[in-house]
Amino acid sequence: MDERVREHAEVLVDWSARVEAGDDVVVSVAEDAHDLGVAVAEALGERGANVTTLYGSAEVSRAYLKGSERGDREFDDPAVERALFEAADAYLRIGGGRNTTATADVSSETRQAYATARQGVREARMDTDWVSTVHPTRSLAQQAGMAYEEYREFVYDAVLRDWEALADEMAAMKEALDAGDEVRIVTERDDAPDTDVSMSIAGRTAVNSAASVAYDSHNLPSGEVFTAPYDTEGEAFFDVPMTIDATRVRDVHLVFEGGEVVGFSAGAGEDALASVLDTDAGARKLGELGIGMNRGIDRFTDSILFDEKMGDTVHLAVGRAYDACPPEGESGNDSAVHVDMISDVSEDSRLEIDGEVVQRNGTFRWEDGFEG
Repeated sequence: MDERVREHAEVLVDWSARVEAGDDVVVSVAEDAHDLGVAVAEALGERGANVTTLYGSAEVSRAYLKGSERGDREFDDPAVERALFEAADAYLRIGGGRNTTATADVSSETRQAYATARQGVREARMDTDWVSTVHPTRSLAQQAGMAYEEYREFVYDAVLRDWEALADEMAAMKEALDAGDEVRIVTERDDAPDTDVSMSIAGRTAVNSAASVAYDSHNLPSGEVFTAPYDTEGEAFFDVPMTIDATRVRDVHLVFEGGEVVGFSAGAGEDALASVLDTDAGARKLGELGIGMNRGIDRFTDSILFDEKMGDTVHLAVGRAYDACPPEGESGNDSAVHVDMISDVSEDSRLEIDGEVVQRNGTFRWEDGFEG
């Protein structure tokens, strides 16, 4: 086994999930993530945790959903699975399947019904110390347009880093968001629609997402600072391609009025975008504003786990807000979906907080080369 697989497992168990002796841990292992699953199980055993392993297969999920379509059934709340997560202390999801578009032929109506029925499972899972990561696989390398060996180097460069040092770097962005009331994002380019969108962040607490539950962060790798905005107004254009429900989506344009999406278009995959926005009442509101700050991620890979963390990007997510951001006793936007859309802000752009430019053309005001 590549020694970096064991290092990945140790970062996941120790830094990210903070697993302790006696913890009940659910581990979901994708089809081609076997090696990392083995290394994680070994690390959990050494630390005295209790382990329940799930088989996380997109192909199995497709078979179930297609069978349900033929049976014309309605989905129920999966009480057994919900009870499993309600009893768990931590949940580790190890991605790395055989086919990144395995569920492409499942209808949008089936996806929506399935997602809605599983909302209780999702909430129970998110009440644990959950962390999501991926094992580098050939399918993910192909999706990223990279050779397999090249992709492995990319993943480990993103995962095996000094997370404590990065957390210190990102603290300035968190402080700026915590102190602010309104964020405005502006891009002005000749070759794409402009973005000019404003949103309230008053009373919100930003998350310094440093790949650890100790920072209210649940992805490995990470490297972003995010918050839960509301009262969004304006227009936003997202130029980074993405995959939504196994469908390629690019050049998304959203129009916000009164805090909701009132108009949208996409250069490709517009039906998939429409399906997301029609999921429920909360799907047309923002659940997240995120600022990518991980400069160790140096290219787009069509994987939201990496792309949204990349330096020189910002992303907005329609749907569910994370509980760490709203004030205590308050809940953020509620939805069965959470879909991130990314903009490259490396040029012809600025991010303002309360009218003050905090980032221009990808450079933060505390970095060398910033032009206010």
